[in-house]
Order: sequence, then structure tokens, then C-alpha cells
Amino acid sequence: MLDIYRKVPKDLTQPTYTGAVVSIICCVFMLFLFLSELKGFIATEIVNELYVDDPDKNSGGKIDVSLNISLPNLHCDLVGLDIQDEMGRHEVGHIDNSMKVPLNHGHGCRFEGEFTINKVPGNFHVSTHSATAQPQSPDMTHLIHKLAFGEKLQVQNVQGAFNALGGADRLVSNPLASHDYILKIVPTVYEDLSGKQRFSYQYTVANKEYVAYSHTGRIIPAIWYRYDLSPITVKYTEKRQPLYRFITTICAIIGGTFTVAGIIDSCIFTASEAWKKIQIGKMS
Repeated sequence: MLDIYRKVPKDLTQPTYTGAVVSIICCVFMLFLFLSELKGFIATEIVNELYVDDPDKNSGGKIDVSLNISLPNLHCDLVGLDIQDEMGRHEVGHIDNSMKVPLNHGHGCRFEGEFTINKVPGNFHVSTHSATAQPQSPDMTHLIHKLAFGEKLQVQNVQGAFNALGGADRLVSNPLASHDYILKIVPTVYEDLSGKQRFSYQYTVANKEYVAYSHTGRIIPAIWYRYDLSPITVKYTEKRQPLYRFITTICAIIGGTFTVAGIIDSCIFTASEAWKKIQIGKMS
């Protein structure tokens, strides 16, 4: 008496060709929906959010910077990196973790460097300020290969401006012109499924080109990167559909498909039986 799934004797059921067709279509449709839901369950969704905070409080107030730039018409002995900020830092000719590679048979230089900056407004610039003797007409035409802040993120589904200046070509600009790149740095956090967080920085950029004169009237061009930090943090979080939701969806697919298919089959069968009775009535 407690069995709510009562069985109908097999000899009381009637198989039909229409029912077979509906059953096949029903199974194919359920298989398609099941595979679609399985793909969605296995796939990882990335959700982003914005909030106001400093995400990497364990960094000691520092940001790692990676710079790679080519100056094809400036000798390596003249190229230097200077760093200064509002905390009083003023460093001329930074050389730690940096490398200079000669280009164009020694007439040019590629500068590669990794250094840290404080989390306060400031600037760093590539110039000839640290050279022992200033050239008469330094050529600051350049090509930026990379400028990135923080940890490198290699995530396929995250399209961010982590290297916004990568590929910036100023090779045909005025050789004696200074270049100002104004950067707004945006803290970025990426959290994977295990809860591990990686900290990086995106940035937007605006630039201008001008000729600057020193107090002696000489033109001393430089490539300036003036930066400021945004108070807004962007967070990317990996999420996956819960198992209970996947099971609930599969049950809904199976039950709903069978119900709708049963209604369609019943309507077709009833209509065909009524049509047979009409035909028999016409014959009689």
C-alpha cells in the first residue's frame, strides 16, 4: 500500500511507432542537455568584484616592477634608471637586478630591470642623468617590450591591462623629446579554487611628448613613468557549480523531459485513435 510507483501489467500496454519515435527524440534531447550541464559543471567560472582595500598587506608597502625597453640609438654607458617618490626616495642610476644589452653594434641598448617601488605616488625614468658625461644630443626614441607590476598572472579567461605599454613604439618620434607616461595602477587579486591568492597590478596609461630644457638651456630628454595607485581593488575568483545543484538540474532535466514527452505521445495517440474512429464511421 505504500508503493507510490504502481506497475502496469505489460499485457495492458500498447507499443506504437509514434511512441518509439518520441522516445528516441526524448533520449537524444536528454543526452544533449546532460552533456551541456556536465560541461558547465566541469568548467571553472571566473567572477570579478570591486572593493576598496589594500589586498597585499604583507608586501611591506612595496610593488615589484619589471621593465624591458630598447633604445636603438643610445649607448648602454649612457642609459640609466632613476627612481623617486613622495616618501623621499631619490635614487639615480639604479643598477640592482638590471641588465644592459648592446644593440645595433653597440650604438643602441636594451635595458632590462626588476626593482621595487613604494605604494605612494612617484616616478621612475630612463635617462642619461647617471652618466659621467652628458651627450650633446641624446636620442630617446624607444620601444617598450614590457612594463608590468606585481606577480605575473597567466590566466586564460582574464583579459586585463597587466602590460598595457607592451609594444609601445616611439621609434619615429622626435629624438630629443621627453616622453611622459602617466600610469594609474590598479591592485588586482586572483583567487583560485583552492583559495590561494596571487597579487598583481593592472594599469591605465596616458602619454605626452615634449621637449624639456635644463636650467643651462640644454635639452636633456628622458622617458618618465609617473604613477599613482587607485584605491579600488579588482578581485577575480574562480568558482565551480556545486555538486548538489548539478544533481538537481539533472533530475529536473530527466523528469521534465519524460513528462513533456509523455504528454506529447499521449496527445498524438489520442488524436490517432480519434481519427481511426472517424474513418471507421465513414466506412460504415
